[in-house]
Amino acid sequence: MELSFKEIFTVGMILFAVIDIPGSIPIIIDLRKKVGHIQSEKASIVAAILMIVFLFVGEEILKLIGIDVNSFAVAGAFILFFLAIEMILGVQLYRDDAPETAAIVPLAFPLIAGAGTMTSLLSLKAEYETVNIIIAIVLNIIVVYAVLKSSKKLERIFGKQGISVIRKIFGVVLLAIAVKLFATNITHIIK
Repeated sequence: MELSFKEIFTVGMILFAVIDIPGSIPIIIDLRKKVGHIQSEKASIVAAILMIVFLFVGEEILKLIGIDVNSFAVAGAFILFFLAIEMILGVQLYRDDAPETAAIVPLAFPLIAGAGTMTSLLSLKAEYETVNIIIAIVLNIIVVYAVLKSSKKLERIFGKQGISVIRKIFGVVLLAIAVKLFATNITHIIK
């Protein structure tokens, strides 16, 4: 168990790109307009718990169904690749309908700790120390909480164009991460 600020930063940036909280601002603003209030604290805490629990038991679940972490990481690389394509090109390959309420379920699970995030966590576990991943999760949840709390201000500050530019930048970063993840783990599978 080795604490590494470089790993924390790398994992933190990967999770930030996958969670894509800047790209979710329009959905959050829509949600706030529909229901009036968003449970920022509960959504953030539940998302953090989901991610940390999946980090620990996700691998055991995979073992039960006979899949190794490297294979899952390669599958995760494909998901990250498609998420990056969505972010860069501004297309929607797949997205659930906008949630109807601002309860924990639409925010914490599909929006913050969605399939891409869960896949990324197991993929990251194959490469990075668990303690560094947990710290990166907590740091990301703090950012998510801040964004949820100040979504109206952020929309005014960045505007639609600014948010679009941020999404594209993180899309390119995510694409590079997907390629690295694929290259690193495919060699373990081939051996």
